[in-house]
Amino acid sequence: MTDAARVLEALGDSSRRRLLDLLRGGERTVRELTEALPVSQSAVSQHLRVLREADLVAVRAEGTRRLYRIDRTGFGCLRAYVDQFWDDVLDAFTAYASDESDQPADQPADQQGDLR
Repeated sequence: MTDAARVLEALGDSSRRRLLDLLRGGERTVRELTEALPVSQSAVSQHLRVLREADLVAVRAEGTRRLYRIDRTGFGCLRAYVDQFWDDVLDAFTAYASDESDQPADQPADQQGDLR
């Protein structure tokens, strides 16, 4: 599975997206995350594991606690994947705009070549 596929797969679950929303505010413990979601601590831990494997979440130990935070690595991979499509859209727009600029200004492009 590619990195982009792993990230997209991880983001496919609404609980994981909610975890990421919560982590946007800064580091949190599993307990804090569990209190904010309608799922068990075990489920939160499993979701965090999937997010870590996709490089969307990082963890650090502080004594006996584990603090989770956003890891931008996975988001960089996701952005690169999406940018491929955006580049295609921009190229198509540039080609369209170039074709339109070649048309005489006094006649709409949809009437070019119309000999009625």
